Amino acid sequence: MKNTPTDPVALTAQLVRCPSVTPFEGGALQLLEKLLSGAGFSCTRVDRAGVANIFARWGSKGHARSFGFNGHTDVVPVGDTAAWTVDPFGAEIKDGFLWGRGSTDMKSGVAAFAAAAIDFVRETPPDGAVILAITGDEEGDAQDGTVALLDWMAEQQEQMTACLVGEPTCPEFMGEAIKIGRRGSMTGFFTAKGVQGHSAYPDRAKNPVTVIARLIDRLSSHNLDEGTDHFDASTLAATTIDTGNPANNVIPAECRATVNIRFNDAHSSESLTSWMRRIADEIAAETDVRIEMKTQVSGESFLTPPGKLSELVSQAVHAETGVTPVLSTSGGTSDARFVKNHCPVVEFGLVGKTMHQVDERVSVDQIHRLKAIYTRILRDYFA
Repeated sequence: MKNTPTDPVALTAQLVRCPSVTPFEGGALQLLEKLLSGAGFSCTRVDRAGVANIFARWGSKGHARSFGFNGHTDVVPVGDTAAWTVDPFGAEIKDGFLWGRGSTDMKSGVAAFAAAAIDFVRETPPDGAVILAITGDEEGDAQDGTVALLDWMAEQQEQMTACLVGEPTCPEFMGEAIKIGRRGSMTGFFTAKGVQGHSAYPDRAKNPVTVIARLIDRLSSHNLDEGTDHFDASTLAATTIDTGNPANNVIPAECRATVNIRFNDAHSSESLTSWMRRIADEIAAETDVRIEMKTQVSGESFLTPPGKLSELVSQAVHAETGVTPVLSTSGGTSDARFVKNHCPVVEFGLVGKTMHQVDERVSVDQIHRLKAIYTRILRDYFA
């Protein structure tokens, strides 16, 4: 008897009804484990530090070809529930959209690749393995999610030969873009240590506010680069300057500032850290005010050069949508930054206009199309 196709819209709705706000699992991975196990996938929970993750494989370990999908079921908080016109976890379908937190980012993507994988292995069992690596910690610190899965895979000698991350990648219309890399992301935290004093006698103080202002101006006015072959120009944005000073007649002793840098493959976090430290030291010497600095790196820039994997995905997208996608490196970070150390990786998903917004929603038609694209990718990869 022919198996009933797995409905990605119904599965998306089931996942949206799981309140899996980072770091809570909310039942989403339990739901997927039950579904995938029933379809013949070998499932292993790879939880670490309170974060829930699942590794699912169809086919025996050690195949020369093993196509993987990566995604996450955790979601950002809903914010002000009164601002929503629907229940954020109700998965209501109206006006051709499925509404709810995580519907776009990225429970629909997970549902589409899970449904595609299940139907594919049932209908045309491949000579190889299909792997799903799904985390509950992408929207949070991301240190015990996909990283934990990849660490476990290395220990168990599990290998993906290629991977697709199902994040939303299309800005305006379905099929618009494939991500073949991402910019690096890092944050610099500065604290200027001056000498407090009366604002009427600035010569008796060392004002850290003007020192920080000079530092931020020098950093933000510097042209980091003009872009590279596959990346736009790197950017530095000042995101906050703080003193905590409630008095208008007191020069504070301390002032803090934060900058965020999104950088291309012309730089590394190490080279940018050295540059910021040099500028801070120069200004400290000019002003006789000590400047402390620390950095936090979210990820280095990376690129999967255009080739077989991007061509495979591009051809599948064009076949199902009639659109030839551009190869993009725009946007923020994703878990592809971890997967790239394991195997070639690209990202493709649906339109992400409403992700993280109030009344987040996804086109029902796009979910079906996404499943069809993922199915074609699997079929062509194992052909």
